[in-house]
Order: sequence, then structure tokens, then C-alpha cells
Amino acid sequence: MNKSEFAKELGARAGLTGVQAQKVTDEFLALLTEAIAKGERVAFLGFGSFSTSQRAARVGVNPRNPSQKVKIPARKAVRFTPGAPLKAAANSGKVAKKKAATAAKKAPGTVKKDVKKATTAVKKDVKKVTTAVKKDVKKVTATAKKVVRKPAAKKK
Repeated sequence: MNKSEFAKELGARAGLTGVQAQKVTDEFLALLTEAIAKGERVAFLGFGSFSTSQRAARVGVNPRNPSQKVKIPARKAVRFTPGAPLKAAANSGKVAKKKAATAAKKAPGTVKKDVKKATTAVKKDVKKVTTAVKKDVKKVTATAKKVVRKPAAKKK
């Protein structure tokens, strides 16, 4: 897959136009390049990380003339370290499908538990609010009764 094919597929998955997808791809690569040029490490959890490392100067051999030695200067090299999910996917395409299937099987029970927890929490909150409102109503009622009982001061 080349850059334009990648952008096209990205656009299809994200619901973007071809021009938008191409711009997103270009900006992503520009941002990644800038960060690497600054010597920063760029890590994507579950995918991998890009970093730079220093290569020492060394003496190599000219492949066209093996008797000739060539001095190779020191330089920085870009490194990519794949994450575990990416390694697993590269070695077996079934891994991602298995994880998705496992998550789908667990989901109904997990969702039920989450709903039950949320419902219980909401019930507790409603009870707290109801209790607080009842207390406030009692205070207001008591104050109103006191005001009503007091005779108004007569004006002369």
C-alpha cells in the first residue's frame, strides 16, 4: 500500500473526502517528521514508537571494489519499535479477530454489570436529593408558618 492508497482507505473509513484524507495523511507525516527531526520519541500505544539513535563512525567496504575501504561518518538513524499488538497482527491476522470476538462475548455481561452499577448509583443519588429536598421543604414550611402566625404590625 502506498501513500495515496493509504489516504484513500483512511478517507473511506473516516468518512472524509479524498482531498481531506490526503491532507490528513500529509499533515500526519509532516508532524511525525518534525518530531523525529527534533529528536523526540513518538509513541502510539498498541502500534509502536518512532525514535532516533546515534550511529558511530565506522569503516566499511566498497561493494564494487572490496579491497577499497570507505570511511562512513557518524549519523542519526530513525528507529521503529513495533508494539505487541502490531507484532501479533503481523505474525497472525487471526489475533485481531480473536480479540474482537472475545471482547464481543464479554461485552453483554460487562454491559449488564455496568448498567446495574449505574442504576444503583443513580438510585442512591436520587434518594440523597429527595432527602435533601424534603428537609428543605420542612424548613421552608416551618418558616412560613412562623411568618403567618405573627400578626402584622399595625400602622397608625
